[in-house]
Amino acid sequence: MFLNHTITALTGMTSPLFPSPLLATVEAENSPIVLTGVLLSLVIIYLASKIGAEIAKRLDFPPVLGELVAGVIVGVSALHLIIFPESGLSASDSVVMTILEWINHLSPAAATSIFESQSEVISVLAELGVIILLFEIGLESDLRQLKEVGYQATIVACVGVAVPFAAGTVGLMTLFHVPAIPAIFAGAALTATSIGITSKVLSELGQLKSKEGQIIVGAAVIDDVLGIIVLAVVASLAKTGEIDVTNVIYLIVSATAFLIGSILLGGIFNKTFERIVNQLKTRGNIVIPAFIFAYFMAFLGNAIHLEAILGAFAAGLVLDESDARNELDELVKPVADLVVPIFFVTVGARADLGVLNPTVPENRAGLSIAVFLMVVAIVGKIVTGWSVFGQPGINRLAIGVGMIPRGEVGLVFAGIGSASGVLSKPLEVSIIIMVILTTFLAPPFLRLAFGEPVEPPSTGEPAREQPVLGGESQPTP
Repeated sequence: MFLNHTITALTGMTSPLFPSPLLATVEAENSPIVLTGVLLSLVIIYLASKIGAEIAKRLDFPPVLGELVAGVIVGVSALHLIIFPESGLSASDSVVMTILEWINHLSPAAATSIFESQSEVISVLAELGVIILLFEIGLESDLRQLKEVGYQATIVACVGVAVPFAAGTVGLMTLFHVPAIPAIFAGAALTATSIGITSKVLSELGQLKSKEGQIIVGAAVIDDVLGIIVLAVVASLAKTGEIDVTNVIYLIVSATAFLIGSILLGGIFNKTFERIVNQLKTRGNIVIPAFIFAYFMAFLGNAIHLEAILGAFAAGLVLDESDARNELDELVKPVADLVVPIFFVTVGARADLGVLNPTVPENRAGLSIAVFLMVVAIVGKIVTGWSVFGQPGINRLAIGVGMIPRGEVGLVFAGIGSASGVLSKPLEVSIIIMVILTTFLAPPFLRLAFGEPVEPPSTGEPAREQPVLGGESQPTP
């Protein structure tokens, strides 16, 4: 791929099979510079993610939001430190490329080739990050808890997926004349719920063990499962560029069957995994087999025309039931800490907030879309509280508000939609703004819905720690 970029840049022609020796030599000479650009980009990404996460943490916001905002600052919207060719910018717009040109005295053609190649490497690392992110989310989604929360949480989750998805998709198509596939993608982004953020606030309020808290957490877990299936379907639709009812049915059935089949066969997978782990005596005896399984499941997801992330999520759900689960959780964290921030920062870096500048008349439609998505995102989740029945005196408003924050799962939708090219810039930025605002607004709204904070109830046993993306752990029921 790097060679193809060089050929295209230098000759205007693509010749992947028979490159000339001269062009091969030029590419070989540029390879160390590509690596230099990647390393400098990673330095910027890691600095931005850590500074952003620390600031967010000190302000009592989820660290993942700090990483996203930091990405916006270093990206196309502000500093131009991390930018990508698909945004319409060139090598001369990149601060990293300006530094490389100054150090290496590059020609414009060579700079363009290097810019495209190092951007592609960062994009691949970001995609690897989202695969590991979904593997980690799968490990956090306790199947035992899913089985215990009952039908009430299932109903809340289904309403919380169906209402915002339908309202968002239909509204974008009828009110804003957005094409069907981008509208479906944006509607799907409205379905997510962040279990980590909600659990954190419920724990602080001492409501994690309450009826409302149990329903919210259980529904959020089911929401994630349903959301990943929806994401696999809409991302596959984005690849074909058209809506074929037969294909949609195939995708829904195959995604559901793939996930349920993986869970049902989990006992066999787990026994095999545990036997392998017990036989290995060198470093990485747990984490390496786990990632082999996760990557293989991701490969299978792609092979049946779904998404790699669905396979990674299924692998996490399966290994969550293994005896090595607690140790695996701890071993996956450092790996996720290395690659997941690349995904979040690049999502923010790709978002051009300039398309929502109200002083530019062409941008006002994008602002209207952002407002519309925010209204649907909030109302579409609040109504879930009124889907609970047979529970007299239950705080329905609190249940609805607890489902509002989109968090990291919403960003996965935005990131994949951006990478697929299916989202326009205004629509992509509107989704990111919706994710940011719902995540910021949910904690204070949830506190208001429950009233004054109360002391956490004593259960007589230590709470199990659940990792929350962004560097903190929360107790779960």
